[in-house]
Amino acid sequence: MEKFVIQGGARLTGEVTIGGAKNAVVAIIPATILAKGRCVIGNIPNISDVNILLKMLSEMGASVSFLDKTTVEIDTTHIVNPIVSYDLARYLRASYYCLGALIGRCGKASVSMPGGCHFGVRPIDQHIKGFEALGTTVGIDHGMINAKVEHHLMGSHIYFDVVSVGATINVMLAAVRAKGLTVLENAAKEPHIVDLANFLNTMGADVRGAGTDVIKIHGVDIMRGADYTIIPDQIEAGTYMIAAAATGGDVLVKNVIPKHMESITNKLVQAGVEVEEFDESIRVRRDGPICATTIKTMPHPGFPTDMQPQFTAMLTLAGGTSVVTEGVWDNRFRYVDELARMGANIQVDGKVAVVQGVETLTGAPVKATDLRAGAALMIAALMAKGTTEIEDIYHIERGYEDVVEKFRSLGAPIKRVETPDLEIPAAL
Repeated sequence: MEKFVIQGGARLTGEVTIGGAKNAVVAIIPATILAKGRCVIGNIPNISDVNILLKMLSEMGASVSFLDKTTVEIDTTHIVNPIVSYDLARYLRASYYCLGALIGRCGKASVSMPGGCHFGVRPIDQHIKGFEALGTTVGIDHGMINAKVEHHLMGSHIYFDVVSVGATINVMLAAVRAKGLTVLENAAKEPHIVDLANFLNTMGADVRGAGTDVIKIHGVDIMRGADYTIIPDQIEAGTYMIAAAATGGDVLVKNVIPKHMESITNKLVQAGVEVEEFDESIRVRRDGPICATTIKTMPHPGFPTDMQPQFTAMLTLAGGTSVVTEGVWDNRFRYVDELARMGANIQVDGKVAVVQGVETLTGAPVKATDLRAGAALMIAALMAKGTTEIEDIYHIERGYEDVVEKFRSLGAPIKRVETPDLEIPAAL
């Protein structure tokens, strides 16, 4: 096991370049299953979730090879095994996107119930509702989700009971091969859904309306291989923006789409941070105090739930009282106990956290409870006095490429160290 050791007190300065969007690539890699051919995907982030998904495709029979550090070639011509085992699916939630893609290509799929971050119940009922509306029989047996198309996929009118990014993506993947028109209402509108739609269209699909709450999909008979480049990662960019602000730094965040960052940028400005936008970069700097503010996470274009822990970490040193409301997931405040070990004053009641700003945080041994919570602890460690040791860093590396190197390039005193195995004394 490894951990991060971070010495607090450094002011982040310089430039950092953002990689490809995790939330887009974990949908686009499974989408290559539909191609029955060769796809070349660029701007691939170097994260563990990507490596696991590529291994899943390899086990199904796909040929996978990296052309360079950020470009992967995937040939799905010879996929013969429409099964994703528990051994791989337990590591990430996005494994369930193989369901929609395999249903679209093979008419059947067997995928283990997915894993990933544990911050609340995340049911797949909306996914199943969509698949069944398209003519698929879905059952869950011994932890496996088994889907089979009895005759052929048929376009349908589907209304999602709640806005669900996962269900929107999964049903899109199946519907591109259904006969006729599929209409998805109350669809999610996140940038990575637009990116997936653009990729599907490049492969020959006919998807319209992505980025709005109504998506119309005209099914096609044939999908082909394509070359495509992933959009920049909105959440990685936001994390470095908040880290710069939290440390009173001055950082230019490069390779971003400023339009995607608006909800984050607006809240930073409210917190007393100076934000300057350029065509493909954003400069963040702070000279004055952090101001208390109110945050409520909502589906896009609202404030992203994946940015809530990082922003909360920054608000621990804000002047006054801030209120953070989690409007998407249950139990996403598990990381608060770790911040409390560092001296934060946060009271949680259900989906609401009241953050009373304190004078200082102090370094402490903490554990990442999930991906974004881990990023929040890194930000808190940079703000704190003394040394912080963060364990369970595998969570962080699921979604942040070269995170140690990028923070070091900004002047952060951070290192990765081996954690010795704990020796438990024998019973007397």
